[in-house]
Amino acid sequence: MFVSTVVVPGPSWDSRYLYSQGMLHVPFGRTGLRVSRLCLGTMTFGHQADETASFAIMDAAANAGITFFDTADMYPPALLPDGLGRTEELIGQWMKGKRDDFIIASKCFFPTGRRHWQQGNSRHNVIRALDQTLRRLQTDFVDLYQIHSWDSSTPIDETLQVLDDVVRAGKVRYVGASNLQAYQLARSIGRSEVLNTVRFESVQPRYNLLFREFEREMFPLCADERVAVIPYNPLAGGFLSGKHAVPADPAEGTRFAAGDQGDRYRDRYWHDRMFAVVEQVGQLAQQAGVSTATLALQWVLANPVITAPIVGASKPEQLADAVAAVSTPLDADLKATLDELTHEFRFGDAVR
Repeated sequence: MFVSTVVVPGPSWDSRYLYSQGMLHVPFGRTGLRVSRLCLGTMTFGHQADETASFAIMDAAANAGITFFDTADMYPPALLPDGLGRTEELIGQWMKGKRDDFIIASKCFFPTGRRHWQQGNSRHNVIRALDQTLRRLQTDFVDLYQIHSWDSSTPIDETLQVLDDVVRAGKVRYVGASNLQAYQLARSIGRSEVLNTVRFESVQPRYNLLFREFEREMFPLCADERVAVIPYNPLAGGFLSGKHAVPADPAEGTRFAAGDQGDRYRDRYWHDRMFAVVEQVGQLAQQAGVSTATLALQWVLANPVITAPIVGASKPEQLADAVAAVSTPLDADLKATLDELTHEFRFGDAVR
C-alpha cells in the first residue's frame, strides 16, 4: 500500500501537520515521528469482533488513512487465559505485506502466563513479552512499546534500562506508558535523564467528557515535557455514543455486558448523572448537526495536548463518527458549553 503525504497549505494549519489519504498526521510528542490523528484500538479483535470483522475494521481504518494501531499482549481480555494474544495474531495476519505502511504499538504488564514472573515490568518479563508479541505480529519490531501499568514491585530503573536495551537491539523504536499517574510519569522522566536511557515519549490515560481528572496534573506535565498523549476510552466504551438507555440492562456484545470488563465499565459510567449528561450532549450534537459520538470526539480532539485518541470498534461502520470528528473541528463556543456541562468530572482520584 502506498500512502501519499502532502503538506496542507493555508493559515489554518500548522506546517508541521500533514495529511495522508485525507487523514491528518501530527507530531508524536517531541519525536520526529508523525502519526495519524486517530489511533485504532484493537481490544475487540478476537472477541466482540471475529476474524472477518477484525479484518474489515482494519481495512476501513486503512482506507480512512488511520495508520496508527494500538494493541496489547493480553488482548482480548475477555478471553484470558485461553485466548491470550489472539488480537496480536489477527493484526499480524492482516498486516502481511504492508508492515511499512503502519505504526504499531503494543504493551506488556498484565499476566500472560501462570508463573509469577510472567507479568509486570521486570527485565525478564519485558524481554519475554516483547519476543512473544513480535512473533504474534509477525514483525521484527514494534514502533511503540508501552508498559501497560505501573509496577510497584519493579524499580523503574530496571524497567527503563531494559526498554533502553530493546530499543538499542532494534526491536522497538519508541517507548511509552499507559495508566500512569502524573507523579509516576514525572519520576520516570527524571530517572531516564539520570540514567541516560530512553524515556517515555507517550502516555495513554483514560480521557473523555465523563472522565477529565488528568486535566489537572497529567496534561500540564505532558505539555511541559512534550509527551504525546494517546487517550483510550474517548467515547467511554461507547457510552458517549448515546446508544445505551437507562434503566435497560447493557446489551449483549457491548463492553457493559457481564464479565470483569463489564463490571469495570458499569462502575465507571453506568450512573444516572452520566446518563443525564449524555442526553444533554446528544441534544447539543443534534443542534450542531453531528452524531453524539462525533461531538464527544471533537471535544477530545480540541484539547491541544491530545495527540491521537484511541478509537475502538466492533463493526467497521463505527469508525465513521471518529473520522468525521477529525475533519470537522469543534466550534469554540460549543466547546465552552461542553466544558461547563462536564466540569464536575475534572475532580476525583481514580487511578485509571
